[in-house]
Amino acid sequence: MSSAPRELLAALGRTIVGQHETLEALVLAAIADGHVLLEGPPGLAKTRACRALAAALDGDFKRVQFTPDLLPSDVVGTRIFDQSETAFSTVLGPVFTNVLLADEINRAPAKVQSALLEAMQERQVTIGPQTHPLPDPFVVLATMNPLDADGTYALPLAQMDRFLMKIVLDYPTREEERRILERFGADDVDLVRGAASLDDVRAWRAGARDVHADEKLKDYVVDLVAATRRPSPDASGYVERGASPRATLAILRLARAKAYLESRSFVLPDDVRTVALPVLRHRIAFSYRVQAESIDPDALVRACIATVPAP
Repeated sequence: MSSAPRELLAALGRTIVGQHETLEALVLAAIADGHVLLEGPPGLAKTRACRALAAALDGDFKRVQFTPDLLPSDVVGTRIFDQSETAFSTVLGPVFTNVLLADEINRAPAKVQSALLEAMQERQVTIGPQTHPLPDPFVVLATMNPLDADGTYALPLAQMDRFLMKIVLDYPTREEERRILERFGADDVDLVRGAASLDDVRAWRAGARDVHADEKLKDYVVDLVAATRRPSPDASGYVERGASPRATLAILRLARAKAYLESRSFVLPDDVRTVALPVLRHRIAFSYRVQAESIDPDALVRACIATVPAP
């Protein structure tokens, strides 16, 4: 018996207290067949949420702790010489899984970060002369800690652009933290398993692609992304480069996924506005003035979105 996306979201909610935006982003990423970048201070259940997603789908889960001494072969795999067979054999890396957690992805050098590019975009990995397809579904969930930048390597825009969305986590409310204390203060809580299946995810993806998007709504999506390339007067001087066409495709994919999650067969302008910020916030290049003047980048993105009237 197939499950609905709402059942997966409810299963994640039974494991994680609060963080509704994060949990919904994980479900939308599964429906839209994309990857998620999670940024937030330590201790906000980023890793546990990723584990909860894999457990709820009964999928394979692998975690890679990104460190300065990590090698690309530690992620994708390598070829070794088998003396007994007098031939080279391929050892597949942890990237061959359904849910890959790239923990603190910005702590590894660019060569390791780029090792994920082919996997994230092409859903395949080339090791030596052979190309190996990745499991389906395949979702990369990467985390970043914004509070400790020493010894980190900034992710280039080409790498950031591969993530379907970026979610910024904040501390829980007082009520949520009290519930966390009640739930996890004594014994560890088991992850909910089997709320949905990998076959369900593949069916959801096909269903989301059939969600209707009106022509006026498609124009709205294009205008939203174009607004980041010619920012409003309030954002002028703070934006160096706007979002790429990949952002246009991502917004429509996620808007369809959002409508499918809500059991609708059509996309609403509210679906587009809901997903626009997490899609755009990491695809815009901001100038030095943003940091120098302590400007909130999300506020600039919201200002760009607000300048475009909804259909």
